[in-house]
Amino acid sequence: MPVPAPIAEVWRGPIAESLHNGHIVVSDQSGIIEAWGDPEAIILPRSSAKMMQALPLVATGAAREFGLNSEHLALACASHQGAPLHADAVMTWLDHIGLSESDLRCGPEVSRDKELKLQMIRDGEHPNQCHNNCSGKHSGFLTLNKHVGGGSEYVEPDHPVQQMAKEMFESVTGMPSPGYGIDGCSAPNFGTSMAGMARAMAFFATAASRDDSLSRAAAQLTEAMIAHPMLVAGQGRACTLLMQAAKEPVALKTGAEGYFIAILPQRGIGVAVKCVDGATRGAECAIAAVLVRMGVLDADHPDVKRFLNPDIKNRAGLVTGQIRPAPGLMA
Repeated sequence: MPVPAPIAEVWRGPIAESLHNGHIVVSDQSGIIEAWGDPEAIILPRSSAKMMQALPLVATGAAREFGLNSEHLALACASHQGAPLHADAVMTWLDHIGLSESDLRCGPEVSRDKELKLQMIRDGEHPNQCHNNCSGKHSGFLTLNKHVGGGSEYVEPDHPVQQMAKEMFESVTGMPSPGYGIDGCSAPNFGTSMAGMARAMAFFATAASRDDSLSRAAAQLTEAMIAHPMLVAGQGRACTLLMQAAKEPVALKTGAEGYFIAILPQRGIGVAVKCVDGATRGAECAIAAVLVRMGVLDADHPDVKRFLNPDIKNRAGLVTGQIRPAPGLMA
């Protein structure tokens, strides 16, 4: 039985101190090109599935009805920092569709933008739901909900919004979902296999070559992510920096518990990465390594090195170690 494979190592001096195991699948629409670990491992893609959850927003015509642009679509796919750039855009979006922050169901979250977080503390302000890193996705849900006339509790698994998301999720993964978990933002997160997730990313990567409604939606969402990397994540984030550093158009999206995906439109290829211990550092190192292996990223680019080979420093500022891709991952 296939088991997780080594994907990243943590070195302290001359000794490999820790090891991250995981699964990686590289796929095109015909099938698996390359894999490490178990392609059939069942996973929850968490926020790496946001572009899939946004498919009904575009495919049903809801985005067109409410005049959404590529920035809205990028936010619908985002796990953003809750910086002013993001929170203000979400508030403007909600106002545009005649709703408000109270209509969101993602819950409030302290801004991940350090400057805004400290300023709000100094000013005695409390974070609201627009600061939640999933508020763009939820604004997309609310827009779709207005289009279909559903009830206010749009995050319930049996709500029409989530049922449409599930149907399209299963369509692009090419398999029934074995179940779901409730995500940090209260929406259901549907499970699939590693191969199914990579196949779905290949669907997005090849979407511009087809003319059905689901493919057109996937193409628009992919283009929006590539066009607006700062909206997809934010300052200092792997998604944003690696998209900006890439030598060709690529859409990248992280997910909680060590998940990461890549969509490569020029190659028609999708990539899915899962670090089984849930470590973000392992997933970031592995996705960077796979993209360097494919020639999409330059290993010497400073914004690539900070995830591919980040130094580990102690409190005195001394470099005590380094994170590295597992042997064979970049060969």
